[in-house]
Amino acid sequence: MDYLPVSLRLRGEPVVLIGAGSVATRKARLLLAAGAELTVVAPDITQELETLLTERGGQWRNRRYREADLHGKVLVVAATSDRAVNRAVSAHARALHLPVNVVDAPQLCTFIFPAIVDRSPLSIAISSGGRSPVLTRMLRGKIESLVPASYGALAVFAGRMRDTVKRRMALPSPRRRFWETVLEGAVGEQVLTGNEERAAQLLLQQLSDAASDEAGERAGGEGTGTIGAIGEVYLVGAGPGDPDLMTFKAMRALQSADVVLYDRLVAPAIVAMARRDAEQIYVGKARANHALPQRQINQLLVELALQGKRVVRLKGGDPFIFGRGGEEIELLADHNIPFQVVPGITAASGAACYAGIPLTHRDYAQSVRFVTGHLKDGELTHDWRQFLSPTETLVFYMGLLGLPSICRQLQAYGRAPDTPIALVERATTREQRVLRGTLATMEAIVAREQPAAPTLIIVGDVVKLHRDLAWFRVS
Repeated sequence: MDYLPVSLRLRGEPVVLIGAGSVATRKARLLLAAGAELTVVAPDITQELETLLTERGGQWRNRRYREADLHGKVLVVAATSDRAVNRAVSAHARALHLPVNVVDAPQLCTFIFPAIVDRSPLSIAISSGGRSPVLTRMLRGKIESLVPASYGALAVFAGRMRDTVKRRMALPSPRRRFWETVLEGAVGEQVLTGNEERAAQLLLQQLSDAASDEAGERAGGEGTGTIGAIGEVYLVGAGPGDPDLMTFKAMRALQSADVVLYDRLVAPAIVAMARRDAEQIYVGKARANHALPQRQINQLLVELALQGKRVVRLKGGDPFIFGRGGEEIELLADHNIPFQVVPGITAASGAACYAGIPLTHRDYAQSVRFVTGHLKDGELTHDWRQFLSPTETLVFYMGLLGLPSICRQLQAYGRAPDTPIALVERATTREQRVLRGTLATMEAIVAREQPAAPTLIIVGDVVKLHRDLAWFRVS
């Protein structure tokens, strides 16, 4: 390797920065964030850098560089536009055996600044040895999306509990396995959600079991094998279809699950993101064809959790918007089984955004109403008089079969026949299709085009905006 990755402790240490332009300002921001006592030497300075120094306690020497500026320093950075000055700084620093960085001049550097993912106290550095800063920034962006900000809290928690674990588990190998289980399991998840008190309780409980296992290993036995034997259920919203719309937390839960129960409306590409060794159970429902009745799904969640498994109940859209999520976690609460709910982008938001139909708009709609379009005993039993405001957007979930009734009832109770309506089929996916019409014409359009579930119906003047605002084009 060209450079050895190291982490320097600069808190309270004297550092000098030669230059005070926009590039130097970026370097100063990093150095000050690391707690360095920063001195900037330059005849001119950016307003941002001057403010930073005032706020963080650094100092500015308003003059050109002198070799004596390096004396007593532990680190040197040159970021001027004068190549001769940069070369001189590098030569002087090397003569004093000081680590030096010259921006955009790797040949003059003894160290370089990597791209940094900061999850203090956890930090991740990416470097191309100065060859491709753009590539390192791209990789940093990818890693940023994979490592939640709360991982810093997880590192702090682990550090706080480290001595406690070490006292109870003397052998390095079992201790390492314990920490892997803890950080990837329910304890780690509790920390990431901000519940450190519960996390500490779980860790101590698992530590007691793990210590028994270690004692068994020392005695030549097999131990109890109970590390991590606490079940938990995650009710996860998978969003409207596009896997890229999954939240970080949803992805984390899915990829750490022992068992995944998934619905018919969850895209196969999302289910495929689960761990390869995770058990996958289809519990989807189609009209008059339920893989498992809801009561059995609720009971299955309880049984799997009581077996000590980490269970993800994966639902299309958001679990608390026409997702029966509340029913499923009620039984978990009755059995004192820990659970978490991970929101997802609901179908209304996803479909409307990808169809270019704002659900609210200052000129067309000042409110939006989500309505179930699901037929019960072949009927829609709404109080249709509530749906007559022309300045309110109506969104019907699961309304494909009930669309004729929706169009007729709205007209019968007073909505104008020319009220715009859109049906969005397979929203946010490459199979998305948007059918537009009016309350008077939509039934015939659907009969001709034969859309398939999942669909979402949007009623209101905002539908007029689709023609100009539709940005998602399916090739």
